Amino acid sequence: QLQASGGGLVQAGGSLRLSCAASGFTFGDYAIGWFRQAPGKGREGVSYISSSYGKISTLYVDSVKGRFTISSDNAKNTVYLQMNSLKPEDTAVYYCAASRSSLIASTITLFRMYDDWGQGTQVTVSS
Repeated sequence: QLQASGGGLVQAGGSLRLSCAASGFTFGDYAIGWFRQAPGKGREGVSYISSSYGKISTLYVDSVKGRFTISSDNAKNTVYLQMNSLKPEDTAVYYCAASRSSLIASTITLFRMYDDWGQGTQVTVSS
């Protein structure tokens, strides 16, 4: 199971840190993705992290590059999404999802590759 938390209301230019805590499996080889869905829009991928034999790979959608940072704490089975310089267009419900195996760049963005999804946490950025 995945538990996403850390959302809230913040002014434009502010920061939030989202957490995705996993239970029921241990971080070994895995992939975690952060996705978001804004009102009236489809779900989109935001950032991804994959671990394969201890090597970490990360990927960001262009709209968040340089502003968001994804990281993991294997001891806590938790992945974080540090979001800085937030913009009103970042407003959405943010979901984390987990694959119980590492994923390569060509597949890590595909929704169907993820086995478990968290419940979502609301991020609202006011202008």
